[in-house]
Amino acid sequence: MISSSDNSHSRDAHTHNSDSCCSSTPRIPKREILTKSDLERFQTSETYEKYMGFITKLNEAVVDKPLDYSADKSDNITFLMELLDKLKAWVDEIPPADVGLSRFGNPSFRKWHDKLSEKHLELLTIVPEDYKTEVGTYLLASFGDYKRIDYGTGHEASFMCFLLCLQHLGLIKEEDYPALVLSVFWQYIMVMRKLTHAYWLEPAGSHGVWGLDDYHFLPFLFGSGQLSTHKYLRPKSIHDPEILEEFGEKYMYLSSIKHINSIKSATLRWHSPMLDDISGVKKWEKVNSGMFKMYKAEVLNKLPIMQHFLFGSIIQFKGSADGTEVEMEHVHAFGQEHPLCCSIRIPSSIAAVQGELRKPIPFD
Repeated sequence: MISSSDNSHSRDAHTHNSDSCCSSTPRIPKREILTKSDLERFQTSETYEKYMGFITKLNEAVVDKPLDYSADKSDNITFLMELLDKLKAWVDEIPPADVGLSRFGNPSFRKWHDKLSEKHLELLTIVPEDYKTEVGTYLLASFGDYKRIDYGTGHEASFMCFLLCLQHLGLIKEEDYPALVLSVFWQYIMVMRKLTHAYWLEPAGSHGVWGLDDYHFLPFLFGSGQLSTHKYLRPKSIHDPEILEEFGEKYMYLSSIKHINSIKSATLRWHSPMLDDISGVKKWEKVNSGMFKMYKAEVLNKLPIMQHFLFGSIIQFKGSADGTEVEMEHVHAFGQEHPLCCSIRIPSSIAAVQGELRKPIPFD
């Protein structure tokens, strides 16, 4: 169980450290990347390098380590696992609403999100009191959009910012990195799978615009890192059902392919052409290096994603706004016009396989 008293020693131990490592007063993170010019400047900033440096070190920490690798778990890693377990359990407590055959987001997700909004600060008992709101903002932004009932790589990036904040505050050490990926991050993915299955979260943007699948990117990046030195498995192994069955519980990449296959009809060639193309690469090491290039180009270089990135005193950047909140029109996936992927809601392929009356639709 997570309680304030159980973790008071962790909070007190890190209070002094957090005061010394932060360069300014804690503040609520807000949007700063509002224009293409802002995005271009962000890509040359220290914060950009800090974020990608964190991703790089996490990737290096899991090379040649399967998901069942017995990584040491510090008290704070254990705390994060318990926190995610609690969020996962809430799904069982808040069943989806009966909306018939709808394949769009289930409104009960908003009840789950309301509970997270109400409870997230009191759950963060390891975080110094002054920083709870700032750090908690990233946690709250990690599990999908309340209004749109959707989820995508921007929310996934918010979770990485949450972890980066904990690292910056001294709550996560470099020796924690293997467990941070193999246990904490992977448990986050399990929570998201449960949320998408229960509430049919819609993809945040059109699949195929710049994503590997409907929702995630980093399991493929870290997953290819896990496999980068494997002696026997090759990228083409994703097409072998027996290999997916045998090794799907050990490697993020293979688990993700297996999961996609379970909710999609037809073949990877049709519904996930990018993943199909990547399977033709001979070595996982090259796949992994390519994933870094793709993540920078297709996630961190996309204004429709990065316009929602949040900045505070820990993850810093100053955009073109004058310091006041600016209400900007949403930048859509193909530009400022309203293409089909934005003017028409994108149905959840997971909802298509829920229940006996729902069937997979080819080419989802």
